[in-house]
Amino acid sequence: MDVLLVGCGRMGGAMARGWRGTHRVLVFDPMATDLPEGAKRVDALADVEPDGDLAVVLAVKPQVFPAIGESLRPFAARDALFVSIMAGITLQGLGDALGSGRAVRTMPNTPAAIGQGITAAVSGRDVRMSDFATVNQLLAPTGAVVWLDDERQIDAVTAVSGSGPAYFFRFTEALAKAGTQAGLPADLAMQLARATFTGAAALAGADPAKLAELRRQVTSPGGTTAAGLMQMDQDDAIDRLARAVVDAAAARSRELAG
Repeated sequence: MDVLLVGCGRMGGAMARGWRGTHRVLVFDPMATDLPEGAKRVDALADVEPDGDLAVVLAVKPQVFPAIGESLRPFAARDALFVSIMAGITLQGLGDALGSGRAVRTMPNTPAAIGQGITAAVSGRDVRMSDFATVNQLLAPTGAVVWLDDERQIDAVTAVSGSGPAYFFRFTEALAKAGTQAGLPADLAMQLARATFTGAAALAGADPAKLAELRRQVTSPGGTTAAGLMQMDQDDAIDRLARAVVDAAAARSRELAG
C-alpha cells in the first residue's frame, strides 16, 4: 500500500519512520525540511500517482485543512482510505471536504511522537472491515490504539488522553514548586518530581496490579504518604478537580468541532 502523508510535523514524522520498509511513503508538506528516511517528497498533490491501494493520512493543523480539502478530493475518486489525526475535524467535516465516507477520525496524544502514546479511532460510514487492520498498522508506530463505538466519545477522549499529558506535566511542576517551598533547591526539586513522575508512569505500565493497589503499596497507615493523600482526598478535592478539568476540556472540544 502507498501512504500519502499530508503534513510531516513531529507526529506525522514519527508515524512515517515506523512505516519504513512496509509502505511506499509519499510526503506532501511544503514546510518540511527533513523527511524521514525512505520517504519521497511530492511538491503538488496532483503529482501523486499511487501504484496500488492508497491511504491518505491527514496530519496538518486543523486550521490548514479547509485550504487543502478540495485538493484531496481526487483521491476519493481513487477509492483512497483517509485517516485523520487532526483535532476538531468531525467525520461529517471530513466527508464534506473530501467527498468520501471512507474516513477514520483519530485522537492521538503527544507521547505518540515517541511511540508511547494511545490513539482513539472512530470509523466513517463507508469504512470496510479490512480498513480496521490497515489503520491499526498505520497507527502502530505511535503506541496503543483503541476503537470507539460512537464519535461523540471523542470529546471525552480528548479531555482525558488527548489533553492528559499536559495535566501530568502541570502537576509535576506544582509538585516541584511545593518541594522548593519546603526547602529544596529548585533544580533538585524538579529532578525529584520529574523522576518520580516518569518512574511511577513506568511502574503503572509494567505492573498489572490496579492503580489503587500500587498506591496502597507505598502508603503505610499513619505514614507520610497517607498524610499527603489525606489532603488530596479531603472533601473529594482531587476527584472534583479532575472532573472540572475533564468537563472543561470536553466542552471546549465540542465547541471547536462546531
